[in-house]
Amino acid sequence: MIEALRRPRRLKEGDRVAIVAPSGPAPEDRVRAGVAILEGWGLDPVVMPGVGSPHPRLGYLSGDDRARAADFQDAWSDRGFAAVVSARGGYGAQRMVDLVDWEALAEVEPKVYIGFSDATALHEAIAVRLGVASVHGPMPAWSVFIDDTVTQEHLRRTLFEPEAVQKLVSPTARPLVPGQACGVTFGGCLSLLASGIGTGEGRTDAAGGILLLEDTGEDDYRLDRCLTQLLRSGRLDGVAGVVLGSWVDGDSEERIRATVLDRLGPLDVPIIEDFGFGHCAPSWTVPLGVPALLDADAGTLAFEVPALR
Repeated sequence: MIEALRRPRRLKEGDRVAIVAPSGPAPEDRVRAGVAILEGWGLDPVVMPGVGSPHPRLGYLSGDDRARAADFQDAWSDRGFAAVVSARGGYGAQRMVDLVDWEALAEVEPKVYIGFSDATALHEAIAVRLGVASVHGPMPAWSVFIDDTVTQEHLRRTLFEPEAVQKLVSPTARPLVPGQACGVTFGGCLSLLASGIGTGEGRTDAAGGILLLEDTGEDDYRLDRCLTQLLRSGRLDGVAGVVLGSWVDGDSEERIRATVLDRLGPLDVPIIEDFGFGHCAPSWTVPLGVPALLDADAGTLAFEVPALR
């Protein structure tokens, strides 16, 4: 049974936040633009050394695995940081996650981790290894965060005044399977969740959980493959409800809907689609590890407690 996780404290003006690059390299101009937005919120963002430094041979990675892990470890271990933020997604978090000394990080007061997409690997690790809730949200070097004020403001309110966004109401959401469900939120990028099965972060107990799923650039058969892997592994046994975000740059809405219903419909739990989180614009911020009520008919996800203390 999935249980609610320890919530870090909310942010306040003057807090130092560490920007890390556990996945791909972040373009310098985008990092500067994202930092400026965070500074406008009264935060003191600190860009860690590995951000913007591509791997010498594998250009899709921001530095080698040990360096990326060290940046994350140093940021989380530093009690002067109130939050750790992934600069961008891409690929690479799964390569560095086992190089982090999680036992050492468990001795540190919980802090906010923010990211999505490839950051799903770190959300899972933080949940399983530290028992800490995290924030599935936009990253400072992501173009949508830089350009879209709605996306910016929803993240800001989640971090500074989480009571104000304790109930998410999506104007685009539609029920695929009607009904209500209570449970603790978990999930993220579908392909990352599927590829994490069998690892230290591949939780096998989802009973009582509200599953969040999104992805980008995937055809219907590839989504089918990932969903089938989750089902065959038992990863979705006992799931209480499903919230689907965006499927940007993938197959048509109709084909994806058919695939999702074929694979997840037999779970016989409430399923809501197009909830507006993930790789879309605007993109909602959604806390993970927090108990919530899903109302598929009303298109709402209401959290029993604020995302942060």
